[in-house]
Amino acid sequence: MVKRKRAQCDRHTSSLDNREDPAVVSLIADEPADIKEKRPRLGSNDGNSKPTIQIITGSYEKILHGVTAALSLDPDSQSRDILAVEFADNFLFNAHGAAIRCLAISPPSLSEDASRSQKAILASGSSDQIINLYHISICSLQNGAEPTIPSLAGRRTTENVRNRELGSLQHHSSSINALHFPSRSKLLSAAEDNTIAITRTRDWTVLSMIKAPIPKAPGRPSGDTAPYGGTPAGVNDFAVHPSMKLMVSVGKGEKCMRLWNLVTGKKAGVLNFERDLLRDVDEGRWGSGEGKRVAWNSLGEEFVVGFEKGAVVFGMVYDYCTQEHRTTSRRADLSCQDSKPRCRILPSPMTKIHQLRYIELPTKIGPIMELLAVSTEDGRIVFFSTKNEDAYETTEAGSKLHLPTSRAVGQLGGRSDGMSGRIKDFEILKITASGVSNERLLIVAGSSDGSIRLWALDEAQLRTAHEPSVGLRSSNGNGANSDVSQTRQVGKLLGTYETGNRITCLKAFLMTSPRVERGAATPLDGHSGMEVNTSRHDSINT
Repeated sequence: MVKRKRAQCDRHTSSLDNREDPAVVSLIADEPADIKEKRPRLGSNDGNSKPTIQIITGSYEKILHGVTAALSLDPDSQSRDILAVEFADNFLFNAHGAAIRCLAISPPSLSEDASRSQKAILASGSSDQIINLYHISICSLQNGAEPTIPSLAGRRTTENVRNRELGSLQHHSSSINALHFPSRSKLLSAAEDNTIAITRTRDWTVLSMIKAPIPKAPGRPSGDTAPYGGTPAGVNDFAVHPSMKLMVSVGKGEKCMRLWNLVTGKKAGVLNFERDLLRDVDEGRWGSGEGKRVAWNSLGEEFVVGFEKGAVVFGMVYDYCTQEHRTTSRRADLSCQDSKPRCRILPSPMTKIHQLRYIELPTKIGPIMELLAVSTEDGRIVFFSTKNEDAYETTEAGSKLHLPTSRAVGQLGGRSDGMSGRIKDFEILKITASGVSNERLLIVAGSSDGSIRLWALDEAQLRTAHEPSVGLRSSNGNGANSDVSQTRQVGKLLGTYETGNRITCLKAFLMTSPRVERGAATPLDGHSGMEVNTSRHDSINT
């Protein structure tokens, strides 16, 4: 289904999967494994009796809003049910001169000194071409240690004095569309100037600037907002392979996706979306045909490309024995036998897709089971199984579909729960309580109506829904879906917080237990007193 346009790499480039060669180092190579294991993981707690979630949102109103959500667990219940959630503001300010479009949070710092709090770097990208940087503490404050600020709105407002501003980066010449920290030491940013920048966080130097070609305009598509004679251009989204040696990107005005070799920073291939594939996801004659979102699963076995109203899952040839990708040569040419479409994702009823994320579900036997979570225009988060055995063929009369359709195993929100506003972004967190075997999933979602909603979801619910014996679709005799709207409703809504701003992006993580006593000094690790203000393509002056 995918036409190979060109998949050539530099002849002197080693294979992306040549893990035996220690000389092959990616531009975003991660830190040593022993140091990485010592870092606390964002998105998981340490069995704390009262876990706290740090939520950060960006909005059309240029406001960066920080909210904490303190969870109260039932000590008498064996499953440690969540009794209540208490929200509190901890920062709120105009961060940019235009709408905030994306956020990214780095892995936390590694500090052995108990008097120095552990922090993560927060990056925000906007339509004003600027990337702002902040230090965010990942340690929750002790009870009574946080200063309380009076509020006219009647909300509880606290301030974490460890949160600091670092500065800004200005090496892009257009709106920032995507940000990502593959490791603590690197920041990747994509913009509408058709570039993806790799920045080193130690001194904020731009190590490499990957330039995607500006697409040629075959004709002005429907809904095109480019000026007369202009062409839609820019990188919509990108995703880095878990090996840190390959990246997939999708751009505006292009009916294709691009593979990038992160060892050399050069192109590895171009995969065009054929007409039949676009038709399967409702990208017909008047559709743009461009990818909006892209994401890898945790093992790098597959990746998904999101379109306006659907998505396509592409597979990778993977060897469980050697844990390495199998290629036909030692060149960085993954498009030879990989990147073939496997199935399609279509929410029912049909609606726009805004965000895609994979969820890991641990199993007692066999490989990790993963589901794909999709947020929609009508206020739902739908969970799909991307396994081949769970997909079904559509054999209706006159049907021209070629890809099998993935099965929905559950959903949150929607009109059945009284929610109809679009979910622009969401985060999936895992919480583990002492004495409880099953991990609890926390879903934090931000909507365009300004609401932050927090759901609790037991992993056992998704496993039960994923079993073949529990049918979530009814067959009409020919294998087609006759009533997909009966998708099982899962999860429990814990609370809703109204921000008063139209949310465009969201990030969240579980904070660790308090480590610093009240009044202790907390200098910035490695960035004390540093002012960051970079000009285009220049290094940072400290």
